[in-house]
Amino acid sequence: MNPSITFRSRYSHIILSLINKMSLQNVKNNAVRIKDTMNTLKKELKLMNDEYNTLLAQQLREENARLSQAVEEAKKKLVFLEVQNGIGQISVPSRNINTQVFPPVKQEDTEKPSDDKQSAPKKPKEVKPRKVKEAKQPAIELPIDIGRLDLRIGHIDQAERHPEADTLYLLKINCGEDKPRTVCSGLVNHVPIEKLKDRYVVLLCNLKPVKMRGIVSEAMVMCASCDKGVEVLTPPPGCTPGDVVECEGYIRNPDTVMNPKKKIFETVAPDLHTNDSLLACYKDKVLTVIGKGEIKAETLKNVPIK
Repeated sequence: MNPSITFRSRYSHIILSLINKMSLQNVKNNAVRIKDTMNTLKKELKLMNDEYNTLLAQQLREENARLSQAVEEAKKKLVFLEVQNGIGQISVPSRNINTQVFPPVKQEDTEKPSDDKQSAPKKPKEVKPRKVKEAKQPAIELPIDIGRLDLRIGHIDQAERHPEADTLYLLKINCGEDKPRTVCSGLVNHVPIEKLKDRYVVLLCNLKPVKMRGIVSEAMVMCASCDKGVEVLTPPPGCTPGDVVECEGYIRNPDTVMNPKKKIFETVAPDLHTNDSLLACYKDKVLTVIGKGEIKAETLKNVPIK
């Protein structure tokens, strides 16, 4: 055999063995790296799932809170609307099951004879169930805003001086009721009596009647008022006595008579004023008679109304 061939054969065998060992080691190393990478990816995936579940739970809690708040607001609005429409609110008492309790029955003395007959056992006394008192529904207090004021259009049928007061007019005003209302108005020093006769005015009709120098005043004429002067508010053309005054954004639900202790008018009055266009406003909303127009002052801009 040729020695050179034998050497090359052995050399090739050694080289192939080395190559095989190196390839196997590379495969093992790659497998370890792949395994480590997979474990890292699994941990990251678990962290991502945990973060997602936490975020989802937080979103669900927030959504439940919003829905609960919306339900409560809807309930309050429903109760408010039902009260406005004259639907009484009835409270539902908690269910108390009254069980009938009987006193223990005394055993008869069986050793004591009584004509060789045992006495009949006594009937237990019946205990009447207690009556469940129905809890009274607390009165719902409406918000204090212009909706609590009974503002109507009135027509001055008669105007004269108060017989007992130099600064008061005595007015008879038709506001759409069976008879005119008597109004004592302190406009003597501000408005000539000729400007009051046979004119339409805005009248506050649910103040508590008050006696002024011996005569009961049943309403108040609304005026724009400041240091420069006093002007009676002017209703829009085409009004008739009894037309109601509305304010956009506020539900008209006036008290029959405002309770002076609650100071409803005193709370509302600071937000009554005229604007740059002489329009009578509550906050930023104009006072109107629906279908007929706005209520105005003659010349006084941006002044209180009272």
